[in-house]
Amino acid sequence: MALRKIIHIDMDAFYASVEQRDNPALRGKPIAVGRGEERSVVAAASYEARKFGVRSAMASTRAMKLCPELIFVPGRMDVYKQVSMQIHDIFHDYTDLIEPLSIDEAFLDVTENKPGIELAVDIAREIKRRIREELHLVASAGVSYNKFLAKVASDYRKPDGLCTIHPDQAQEFIDHLPVESFWGVGKVTARRMHELFIHTGKDLRSCPLDVLIHNFGKAGQLYYNFARGIDERPVEATRIRKSIGCEHTLERDLTARTALIIELYHVATELTERLKRHNFRGNTLTLKIKFHDFTQITRSLSTPESLFTLQDILPRAKQLLTEVDYEHHAIRLIGLSVSNPHEEKKGVWKQLELPFK
Repeated sequence: MALRKIIHIDMDAFYASVEQRDNPALRGKPIAVGRGEERSVVAAASYEARKFGVRSAMASTRAMKLCPELIFVPGRMDVYKQVSMQIHDIFHDYTDLIEPLSIDEAFLDVTENKPGIELAVDIAREIKRRIREELHLVASAGVSYNKFLAKVASDYRKPDGLCTIHPDQAQEFIDHLPVESFWGVGKVTARRMHELFIHTGKDLRSCPLDVLIHNFGKAGQLYYNFARGIDERPVEATRIRKSIGCEHTLERDLTARTALIIELYHVATELTERLKRHNFRGNTLTLKIKFHDFTQITRSLSTPESLFTLQDILPRAKQLLTEVDYEHHAIRLIGLSVSNPHEEKKGVWKQLELPFK
């Protein structure tokens, strides 16, 4: 069977780059999209800010300590959505097999492409050029024969990168890859892998499948395949909505039950409004808690009944909160989400954003 031709496009510092494009006074300066307030976080950082260690999801106060010259710019989600649509218009000139991962990145299957261009790398190069010339923004691109390797390749030479991983080079490339670069390996998983003396792709490939499944569940099979350059997931042009959620960063850290119940009510109310707006029903409720030290936990429960109204959600959210030790760990953020829809209906992929905190 012929190998697929997959491209992963990732916009470089997307929100911050749009702000610098639209405001020449910000070009070349360290900027952060978000609010420079006590309880706020950085939504995105320019590469000038990243040199100081500023990253997205970082507390704004921490970012300002790292970079005293940091300029905060309010987010403009409507503008970012519009630019994202313009980027996708460019994608559609080459293929309709486009799978967005977020507002600023997507997979493209160009095995059979509209212009009939033979090499995927030439398509990636052309897309990068058009994004630069038509939208005055910069993208990185990765090219390979599956989604895992295309994603890794796009991260490899950022910013403004273009990297191709050929099938005959893939195994050597993977063997030298740190496990932190593998798709789905976050800090917790990486720490567990290090405890098992797994630090590189080669170490991962040497680990028996039963050991990986024992330690990482179903993801163990995925890691086993990735270490061998295997990823058979197709590029999906449509997606089924899997969940809807929202979260609130509190004005101050809380430990009092009464105050937390009030905040939980506000989050549950917003969640039910979103569920109604999207006509979404699910059977699993998840509570997300972030503590004062930025560590976070989740607690979930599933029910035979669909979760849709405040009466469905709030009592169960309170039940989940009883499983959290907040007397000794003050809470700074509360989130709720509903997932696991009982009847999945096919629909066009749509990105859900949370408001800037």
